[in-house]
Amino acid sequence: MAEARQEAPGRAPEQRVGGVDRFFKITERGSDFATEIRGGLVTFVTMAYIVILNPIILTSSADIAGTTLDFQAVSAVTALTAGVMTILFGLISRLPFGFAAGLGINAFLAFSVVGQVTWPEAMAIVVINGVLIVLLAATGLRRMIFDAVPVELKLAITVGIGLFIAFIGFVNAGFVTSTGSPSPPVGLGVGGSIFTIPTLVFVITLVLTAVLMAAQVKGGLLIGLVSGTVISVIIESIWHLGAAVDTPGGWGLTVPALGSAPFSLPDFSLVGAISFDLGRVGIVTVIMLVFTLLFTNFFDAMGTMTGLSREAGLADEQGNFPNLKSALVVEGFGAIAGGFTSSSSNTVFIESGAGIGEGARTGFANLITGGMFLLAMFFTPLTQIVPTEVAAAALVLVGALMMAQIKHIDLGDFRVLLPVFLTVAVMPMTYSIANGIGAGFVAWVLVHALSGRASRIHWLLWIVAGGFVLYFARGPIEAMLGVAG
Repeated sequence: MAEARQEAPGRAPEQRVGGVDRFFKITERGSDFATEIRGGLVTFVTMAYIVILNPIILTSSADIAGTTLDFQAVSAVTALTAGVMTILFGLISRLPFGFAAGLGINAFLAFSVVGQVTWPEAMAIVVINGVLIVLLAATGLRRMIFDAVPVELKLAITVGIGLFIAFIGFVNAGFVTSTGSPSPPVGLGVGGSIFTIPTLVFVITLVLTAVLMAAQVKGGLLIGLVSGTVISVIIESIWHLGAAVDTPGGWGLTVPALGSAPFSLPDFSLVGAISFDLGRVGIVTVIMLVFTLLFTNFFDAMGTMTGLSREAGLADEQGNFPNLKSALVVEGFGAIAGGFTSSSSNTVFIESGAGIGEGARTGFANLITGGMFLLAMFFTPLTQIVPTEVAAAALVLVGALMMAQIKHIDLGDFRVLLPVFLTVAVMPMTYSIANGIGAGFVAWVLVHALSGRASRIHWLLWIVAGGFVLYFARGPIEAMLGVAG
């Protein structure tokens, strides 16, 4: 006979949570459904530009056969892959990290790889890269490399990513621009001043959102982004600024105006358009291309996940976070999926920090972000309403939040100071997470080894540092091997 359940006298009834809550550990991580939904929406808003930017990059170059990709088709598969991979990652790893086409890799494909192969062959190389990443993760080697990284470098990666995404935000907003001169290479706005209305909107959004966050207003980041978008739509309806490519002083990437036809059916013609017939370029070229993709994909993702997990308060003192192995495996499948759909390798997006800054702590937020991407396939014009300048404000604020991790690094030892400094500085200066990680790894090994502390360097760190030396020298190596640049 079943006994009736009674609460112990003097004890408050324990909190009961539903199956979804338990699965994602929402309450356990100090979050709630409303916060996760807001976080998922904020992550999507800051990532939505990829639905437009990825096709801009991938359609800008013809391949060796003179073929270019269709813009609408690339936009559709970009949203499709981002949505599916974001949801899959949320369900398996239960972490609030959004997925989409990696910006470094898509540019590498468009401006380097397709000069030697066709687009279907280039995407096949992306798939090969993804298979290798999955094997490294599944065998535990990727986790071993992750564990071999000193905690100081893991923290430095977080700080470096913070500065990197803040720099991306400043550039996307037109707050920082190229001067076209060797010295200084960049400057404030145009001629040392804020020149355009869109950049002014960035400043207004930044200040408004910062005040809301400082006042600890729930949903402050989302409120700031929505407010900035509404202001942008009103400004565009009055002054008709248009796009910067057509009108000086216009909006950078997306014009905040409602179109007459917000709905369109997605074009999935690029799904499965890959070819493994790589005989024309030779094995040496294929190896070098895969090597470059592998290093960029591998360490960009590792660094991003390290930074985001620390920002979310999910990492331990050594930088490890929940479901690490499954997260690394799924990230590899992002490359496979991106190659198969011709959207380029999909990886964790540093913009996920915006959702984390809003309070997202679990994979439930990914269901919201991924669902929005799947909807974006049908409402591509609506994804263009949020101007780049508004999303840029969120990136700067998240970068500031991630910068706070530097307080946990003891910089009293120069053996630590120099690698940390190089990791943090090289990322934004070279526009690459992988470059910053590589500079930090190589510096750590060299400084410790040549100052009498070689025994303290993990053997895997030696191998990884050596690999980065080859990565940095790949240009001369390709020239020596006769591989076309």
